[in-house]
Amino acid sequence: MPIVPDGPAYGGDQDDDRGAARLGGPLFRDETFQARELPAETQNPEPMSDVPQPPPAPQKKSAGRDLSAAIGVGVGLGVVIVASLFVKKAVFVGVIAVAVVVGLWELTSRLKERKEIRAPLVPLAVGGAAMVVAGYVRGAEGAWVAMALTALATLVWRMTEPPENYLKDVTAGVFAAFYVPFLATFVALMLAADDGPWRVLTFLLLTVVSDTGAYAVGWRFGKHKLAPRISPGKTREGLLGAVLFAMVAGALCMRFLIDGGAWWQGLVLGLAVAASATLGDLGESMIKRDLGIKDMGTLLPGHGGIMDRLDSLLPTAPVVWLLLVVFVGSA
Repeated sequence: MPIVPDGPAYGGDQDDDRGAARLGGPLFRDETFQARELPAETQNPEPMSDVPQPPPAPQKKSAGRDLSAAIGVGVGLGVVIVASLFVKKAVFVGVIAVAVVVGLWELTSRLKERKEIRAPLVPLAVGGAAMVVAGYVRGAEGAWVAMALTALATLVWRMTEPPENYLKDVTAGVFAAFYVPFLATFVALMLAADDGPWRVLTFLLLTVVSDTGAYAVGWRFGKHKLAPRISPGKTREGLLGAVLFAMVAGALCMRFLIDGGAWWQGLVLGLAVAASATLGDLGESMIKRDLGIKDMGTLLPGHGGIMDRLDSLLPTAPVVWLLLVVFVGSA
């Protein structure tokens, strides 16, 4: 859902987390061949004249994707989300449920294709949508009950097939139920408050601003890798940019969007969002590296799939919900 172009989000060179299929190749080293690395007979001889050679053309940084498509799709998604958020709460609950079902479909499809893990989609999709609705209607208690029933339904559904790989399939199914719909349920919990739309808007803005700050600062100043084995494109400078941008945005949101909020609470909120969004992005990068894929899907041109947009949002939702409850209450 963040509308930032999915390029080298945390700066540095273009060897980002989209290169998952080349784990054993030149992903973690310089891909430019140097003359000293070639056998002596293949190296160029000394120039025969004193004519100065022109300097090599400077290499331009590239986002690695169709930025026009990425920005267009991102803006379109933002308009739909904000419009549904302030038209009627029930409409936005439906948007969350649809995103959850599509995300589950992408995740289970990639697990089946790449690892031959057959997590049952039907009980996960039905239970995931029910989980979001239960969280909105019945609160945290309803979300936990729906999560338990979804896990039970996953175990029972898988019993209709041969027992081979049963444990592997149901374990993946329970993980998928927790990772996608259960974490997304915290967005519905935020929405249920009297000022729910503003809480959700704050959550979305801070996550997007964090991603934007990481992209802008990292792309321009990124030098030191943050987690090269997981996502080589992310840098420590990008993380600092995410923290600074999110803290400033948090102070503004708590001061002007949240009733009873204080600017210093926004600083804490922004710091927590930057941390959780970064960990969420790294977590999905880890999953994609294990699966050996570039994107979770192709539904969104310039972005990948729905799961590629939910990666930083999902783990950030419970963090924002909890801090808002602590700072201004749940009503």
